[in-house]
Amino acid sequence: MKQMIAMQIKAPGMPLERIERPVPTPGTGELLVEVSACGVCRTDLHVLDGEIPAHYPIIPGHEIVGHVAAIGPDVTGFLIGQRVGVPWLGHTCGQCPYCRSDRENLCDAPLFTGATRDGGYASHAIADARYCFALPDRFSDVEAAPLLCAGLIGWRALRLAGPAPAIGLYGFGAAAHILTQIAAAQGRSVHAFTKDGDEEGQAFARSLGCVWAGGSSQAPPAMLDAALIFAPVGDLVPRALQAVRKGGRVVCAGIYMSDIPSFPYAHLWEERELLSVANLTREDGTSFFQLLDQIPVRTVTESFRLEDCNEALARLRNGQVKGAAVILP
Repeated sequence: MKQMIAMQIKAPGMPLERIERPVPTPGTGELLVEVSACGVCRTDLHVLDGEIPAHYPIIPGHEIVGHVAAIGPDVTGFLIGQRVGVPWLGHTCGQCPYCRSDRENLCDAPLFTGATRDGGYASHAIADARYCFALPDRFSDVEAAPLLCAGLIGWRALRLAGPAPAIGLYGFGAAAHILTQIAAAQGRSVHAFTKDGDEEGQAFARSLGCVWAGGSSQAPPAMLDAALIFAPVGDLVPRALQAVRKGGRVVCAGIYMSDIPSFPYAHLWEERELLSVANLTREDGTSFFQLLDQIPVRTVTESFRLEDCNEALARLRNGQVKGAAVILP
């Protein structure tokens, strides 16, 4: 029997270990995907650290690019060999009030790729066919991988920010480096906030179209219409609220954030809004990939072998990845 190879974490705080087991068979409504590339996301670190709900042992990875290797019963619209992308939201119940009102991102009984169902740090993965996307041909497998979470969540966050001509991005990682290019192409002025003193990161941000880049403790040169926070740092929320003008929005785009400190009501007053992003809908994916046919976004990546995924995660944790890290099986 053919074996699949994967990197699995047994419990929070432990390193990933190589495992082998039989290649799984897709069930009803599922695809077996032979993985070509899998992006490394900060959410993977939260899974490793036990900061978000997960089922252990688990194979992490939720930015999967691969090709259909087998098709389960009751699946239509896919062909063997077809390239697909598999995102974070891997399954929804379809029955709860949220699913029935086009808010499937808030489903009461979801499954999350790489957290509550096995993900893409592997040679093969099982995926719900309803949550597999066709990907633009102009992206290679490695280039496409960060689009499946960094791109999708960034896109949902940008949509929640509203028309906002001037935006700030706090935390300039995989999501922000994609989003900057989209927002700049839309005619918005983009301001990047990195770790204080990160001159290399600030130069990278400017090279992608940011009109200004500075440290997260700095004030932007002009008031912002909206701020998007990608860094999991609660202290950034009061700073971002002070950086947006009256009626502006602050969008917390991560799945996890440290506690937000208390702050004066005056920071929120004058109809400023504070909201969070939760997962994505399939419509987010469809509209995002259609958008990429019109905007020449490029992803900056650094590739690692599957057996080196612990190194990739460590480099991400330490802020040593420019753009996005990608695992190759």
